[in-house]
Amino acid sequence: MLGIGTGGALKSPKQPSFVSYLTPEEIDAKEKEQAEKVDDVLLLPGETLLCEASNVFKCTQDEGSQRGVCGRLICTNFKIAFLCDEVPDDNTPEFKNKILGENDITLQCVDQLYGATLAKDQTMMFDKHNDWRLELDRTKGNLCYKVLSLNEAYKVSERLPPYFVVPLSLPEECVYKFQGRGIPIWCWSTQNGLALVKMASLPKEVDDFAMQEQRMFLDSVEKTLHRPPYEEVRIEDLSVSLPSLSEIQMSYTRFKQLFLIDNATDFWDTDSKWFSLLESCNWLEIIRQCLKKAIEVIDYLESQRINVVLKEDTASDFCCLIASLVQIMMDPHFRTRHGFQSLIQKEWVMGGHAFLDRCNHLRKNDNEAPVFLLFLDCVWQLVQQYPLAFEFSETYLTVLSDSINIPIFSTFFFNSPCQRDAHKWAEDGLGKQRGPLSFYTVWDWSVQFELKALSFLNNPLYVGKSKLEKSRKAPRSKHQRQLSLPLTQSKTSNKRGFFKEETGPFIKSLLGKRISKLINSSDEVPSNYRVFYENWHRKPVDFHGLILPHIEGPDICPWAQRHLRWIPEAQVMGGGNVAAMQRILELMDEIQSLKKKVKERPNSNHTLAKENDVETRRKKSVRRSSLYPFALLHISSFRPSISTTTWRSWEAGDELVNRDDEYFDLGSI
Repeated sequence: MLGIGTGGALKSPKQPSFVSYLTPEEIDAKEKEQAEKVDDVLLLPGETLLCEASNVFKCTQDEGSQRGVCGRLICTNFKIAFLCDEVPDDNTPEFKNKILGENDITLQCVDQLYGATLAKDQTMMFDKHNDWRLELDRTKGNLCYKVLSLNEAYKVSERLPPYFVVPLSLPEECVYKFQGRGIPIWCWSTQNGLALVKMASLPKEVDDFAMQEQRMFLDSVEKTLHRPPYEEVRIEDLSVSLPSLSEIQMSYTRFKQLFLIDNATDFWDTDSKWFSLLESCNWLEIIRQCLKKAIEVIDYLESQRINVVLKEDTASDFCCLIASLVQIMMDPHFRTRHGFQSLIQKEWVMGGHAFLDRCNHLRKNDNEAPVFLLFLDCVWQLVQQYPLAFEFSETYLTVLSDSINIPIFSTFFFNSPCQRDAHKWAEDGLGKQRGPLSFYTVWDWSVQFELKALSFLNNPLYVGKSKLEKSRKAPRSKHQRQLSLPLTQSKTSNKRGFFKEETGPFIKSLLGKRISKLINSSDEVPSNYRVFYENWHRKPVDFHGLILPHIEGPDICPWAQRHLRWIPEAQVMGGGNVAAMQRILELMDEIQSLKKKVKERPNSNHTLAKENDVETRRKKSVRRSSLYPFALLHISSFRPSISTTTWRSWEAGDELVNRDDEYFDLGSI
């Protein structure tokens, strides 16, 4: 917003802080002659253009509402001028100043200039210090957290990224103590000033002396978190509340078998029991548990206003999954395509998720588990339930899941940033390094698809916030305070003993089951997510605000486009989501055509061409399969009128009329 000068009589005079580093004498004479006039702004003799910025939005306040216009902002060695892009109307004032226009401010009246860079139109890789700083600025997390660069050469830990964020009051020596384990690492901050952090567990099988060291270390971390504004902290031990990696792997293996069908006969053999088999594999139940856990965490952050620490052994599996789901549901920025890609870079790639082991890229191992695919399946559930809230389509999620198995992308091929950096040097036949390798990133979609195919990755129903809404300053919540002010009423916490009842809940939760059996944990904060969940679903949905998924019964369904796309019998000609989407696009075309007819004189040729386009789109939508764009044509398949198991058991001389009726026990189906 363009401000008014500070040279009023009500305020004490300040020394001007604006400094011009260029003088007219330093400018070439030829440039002086050419700079007499800049976009209808008359420059005085000796006045030179220093810099300019395009796509600037000027806000004006009018009776509590905000309006504005777009234009360019130029800065000379005399003034700052705003050049409106809109065509001026005829109401030109008769009395005007030739030196200063309506949108001009002299530098003498400018105290400070602020410039901010918003990274909403690009994917942030989070491999640089500045990326983390920008994310802290965007979420206002810089009030309580700081970016550390102690691990630039992986001196602290090969598991941690080169840069990560910790609380401001956390001493740097604590990071070295257990190689980054046991310290709270920042994920994201809410508008209420609360934070979502994650933490890796300390080694469990240790002797008494090491246990004493862990106790002292956690006690110091607890004191750090109990400084304002960290009085209220909820520890979520995800290794206890969510399935194990082996259970996920076993469930997905059974789930995957439902879609490995060789021919039509095998398909119809399992058709009558398909839903029973789907339920028995437990994959959808695991998805439901993950979404439920994310809602519980949101309840603590949004409703109970408690900071949440996600705890796990390595903080690189379920911590990545739950933290990502929480941010997608609460922050609309991560529901855009670039925001979603930045989220994966921040929480998964730089968060140290072991893609090489979990996705089984090279060899079979005991650590295999499709945790990232589980995350994408959870996101697909959200996209299906709230399609207007996401800038990307389900096709985007499908090709992203396929890209995990393409080895030319470094994004999903390594276990950690350290491993990726260690293998980026090429070697010749003699074992000497030739130079750095240039890895592809999966986010450069033009490597895989042509320009026409890239349109399938975008959701045509998504409507982003207008420029006016983006430019408005979000009202600062009354719960967001400075570090010197507590968020909530402080609770007295005695730190005199470790095995005593007055030990804080933080240490009790972090020391695991071995110690928690000896300590009373009656001060746990009860979960009230069900009331929060039901109350939210009674309200109208704000697609640019918080969204919570439905997790009851059939609301969680299989990801059809990904798993059924190669099964012809599962396709619906001209039906499914594709047909509904095509019909919506037809309506959008018709609406745009009607708007043009209203604005301009009816043109018969234009109208006829538009009607032909709509008719062509309608004919294409009828021919397309429900699994389009992966399945183009429907392949006919003969479906027997009775079970194929019985049909194949007939002998050559059998006739249907001579056979007894066959009964099926519905309880076994």
